[in-house]
Amino acid sequence: MKLVQAGMSVIIVLFIAGCGSKEEGPRASAGGVSWAVPARWKNAGERPMRIATYTVPSGGDGADGECAVFFFGSGQGGDVRSNIDRWVGQFENPSRPVESEKEVNGMQVMTVTTTGTFLSPSGPMMESQGKKENYMLMGAIVEAPGGSVFFKLTGPSATVGAAKAEFEEILESLK
Repeated sequence: MKLVQAGMSVIIVLFIAGCGSKEEGPRASAGGVSWAVPARWKNAGERPMRIATYTVPSGGDGADGECAVFFFGSGQGGDVRSNIDRWVGQFENPSRPVESEKEVNGMQVMTVTTTGTFLSPSGPMMESQGKKENYMLMGAIVEAPGGSVFFKLTGPSATVGAAKAEFEEILESLK
C-alpha cells in the first residue's frame, strides 16, 4: 500500500509541475537568433519580404491578427528609429506610441505599441489596401547577431491585446 501511495505522490507532483508550464510551439530562426512560436498561432509561411507570417486567432472581435517577421540581412532593413516611425506612420491618427527597450540574452530589443486606423499597406509600393479602424500594432526590433529581425503584429485592438502575453513570450524566448 505504501508503494502505491508513493507512486501516486510522484504522479501528482509531476502533474502539478506540468500544469504550470507554458505550452511552447515550434521554434523559428533568422539572423542568428531563434524564438518560440506560440502554440495557438498558425504558420502562414513566407511571403514577399517576410521570412515568416503567423495568423493570430481572434481576440473575440471576429477578426484574426497577423504577425509578420522580416529579416533582410546584416546591415539591411534600416535603423530602429526609421522603422518605428514608418510603422506608426501606417496609422491614421495614431495614439501616442509607447516605446521601450530591453535586453534579452545579450540582444537589444526595442518595442513599440500604438493604436488607430490602420492604412493596411501592401504590395511593392506599400499602398493602402483600405482603412481598418480600431487596429493595434505591437512591434519589436531585435538586434540579432546577423542583423536586425523585425516582428510586426497588427490586427483589431481586441485581437492584438489578447495576444500581448504571447508576443512578449516570443521576445523572452529569444536565444
